Amino acid sequence: MDTPAGKSDMKLDALAVHAEAPDATRGRVDAAAEWRHWLTGLTMGLLVFETITGLAIYLLGFSIWNQFGVLWHTAVGVVMLPPTAWYMGRHWWLRFRGKFNHYQLLGYVSGVLLLALFASGLVLTWQALFGTRIGYLWDQVHLITGLAFVFVLAAHTIMLWVRKVFNPEAVVAMKGAKRSFLVECFGGACALLVLHAGSAALYRAPVMNNEFPDDYSWKFGEDRPFAPSLVQTASSWAYDPVSMSGSAGCGTSGCHSDILEEWQPSAHRYASSDVAFQAVQRLMLADTGAESTRYCAGCHDPIALLSGSKNVNVEGLTSVGAEEGVSCVVCHTITQTDVRGNADYTVTQFDRYVGEVEADPLGKWVSDFLIRSYPWKHKETFARDLYKTAEYCGACHKQFIDEEVNQIGWVQLQNQYDNWRKSRWYHEGDATKSISCRECHMPLADSTDPASGDTADYNRNDGDKKHRSHRFLAANQVMPLLMKLPGAEEQVKLTEQWLRGEIEVPEIADKWTAGPVIRLDLVGPESVKPGDKVDVQVVVTNNKTGHGFPTGPLDIIRSWVELTVEDDHGNVVHELGKPDDTGTMAEEAMVFKADGIDRYGNDIDRHNLWEMVGARFKRALFPGMSDSETYSFACPGFTAPPVRETDEDTSKMAFTAPGEFKELRVKAVLNYQKADAVFLDRLFGEDAGIRTPITELATASLVIGVEQ
Repeated sequence: MDTPAGKSDMKLDALAVHAEAPDATRGRVDAAAEWRHWLTGLTMGLLVFETITGLAIYLLGFSIWNQFGVLWHTAVGVVMLPPTAWYMGRHWWLRFRGKFNHYQLLGYVSGVLLLALFASGLVLTWQALFGTRIGYLWDQVHLITGLAFVFVLAAHTIMLWVRKVFNPEAVVAMKGAKRSFLVECFGGACALLVLHAGSAALYRAPVMNNEFPDDYSWKFGEDRPFAPSLVQTASSWAYDPVSMSGSAGCGTSGCHSDILEEWQPSAHRYASSDVAFQAVQRLMLADTGAESTRYCAGCHDPIALLSGSKNVNVEGLTSVGAEEGVSCVVCHTITQTDVRGNADYTVTQFDRYVGEVEADPLGKWVSDFLIRSYPWKHKETFARDLYKTAEYCGACHKQFIDEEVNQIGWVQLQNQYDNWRKSRWYHEGDATKSISCRECHMPLADSTDPASGDTADYNRNDGDKKHRSHRFLAANQVMPLLMKLPGAEEQVKLTEQWLRGEIEVPEIADKWTAGPVIRLDLVGPESVKPGDKVDVQVVVTNNKTGHGFPTGPLDIIRSWVELTVEDDHGNVVHELGKPDDTGTMAEEAMVFKADGIDRYGNDIDRHNLWEMVGARFKRALFPGMSDSETYSFACPGFTAPPVRETDEDTSKMAFTAPGEFKELRVKAVLNYQKADAVFLDRLFGEDAGIRTPITELATASLVIGVEQ
């Protein structure tokens, strides 16, 4: 049974209906009851919360608050679908029979916008949960429809709110209903905001230990903590190694899996764990102390260096994550470089996403979702135009030593950057004619990676479905197999093809020279007589590299030309330039290498660069330049006894008498070896049996007639 108070409210509601819509002839709505209805307050409260968090996401900076805002905005957006759909259906059913007017027009428009808002939001949520990135178009639809919806709904609600009610009793009913609506609407929104704020406040990000060890040696001064390397941090302080490692997460997220796979066997990946680097570091530690090893670490072992681990009393001079070498984070948080070389770059430690550095599945899942759904900070942190420049590479791919290292003075070592700047591949200010480091060593690869596409390159676009390969193909085909790295076989195969110039780069094909990387030619007489001295000129041309050949640590690397002479029956009559079984080069060989010396004139034979003051011999080819050497041998003029299979001594060459052959077939082979046998034996000992493969870079042939 209705109470007097209840009858009074019903009467006021009825009066409010007539007052609000006195001209309605096709149905009436209990307006006060609608304002008071729990579904109205709930739906509007949820919409207010979504509006506040949505605007904050787009207008406020990157923060813990905003990241939790993304999580709550997404969760509430999904949860509110059923009640909002219920409210919209109910609201339409009650209102559509009334006379069509501007109130209904605004309601219909806001309804359509809300549907578009929910649809785009669901697509974005799906992409963030199960894709690799959110779509730019869908993101813009969500933003634009969201702003439009807020504006239209606000207009619709305000107009209804201020709509005049003519009956005094109805005014009282509407005030009570609106008051109830405000309590439910903003009370619900505030409750959600409290949950949002509370969760953000309760989250405890991992504390980064950005302190140098208490016993850290400041041998080169507190203002140069990483010297003699030139690397710096933006804070001039140490960085927690956890903040610079975790490269695997870039691939296990499903986003950059192809790039991670390419990077795994690359020289950057194993820069610190390279067994040769580790052996040389141990020598340097024993000879000059832990502080001096910082010189190499800027390029080879940055995580250990920047965390303060290249220090006395640190076993192995290493840290957590250092085995990643030049990790994804180290490379992609460099904010400034200088072309002096010796790791002259600055690394900045940026704020990370919630859960990004936590070592638990939930944190990983949360950070992956946030990076995809709220990506602008990730892009701003890890993608910079600096990385597209040769100057970026030049920070490490240029090296010198000075008095701080060798106690004598400045000596230039490997220098790919300046070679390139002075070569035919560089044209100041004209990218259409120039070829930069990444165009050769990071050629485009087919990609579904979120990083695919690039509008900064003159010959690319945002939708080209390509990314820069992170294999960094160059010349080291040794360590991937020796260290059994993932994808080693494929990396070595591609490296050898790269060394021979067998890999085409279509995007620069119109600028890059065709053919082998290093061209080999032979020049000799058309004919000779038996017994004549034969001079064959070997011409080696640096055909395609954008730097010297060979390049890198020339005290380790060597390249040489071997010459084989056969008669027209296939019998070998001469072999020139071939190293012996110990790896010692033949005296007549044309060899590209450098022999460094210390202050006493002794050889730098273990890559002990900290003792180097100069070189007694250096042979290398500037880009586009040629060099030659003459190989001499005698045309056979006598008959040698044939070698039978039963002969014990098979080292002697057998060939036919002069009258039985009419030509000499000369073949030259240009070989390349990343580390020669003598160096490896000195570094690891002969018993280790470590050898690096010999790669044929180029061949050339010549036929010389023999006059009878």
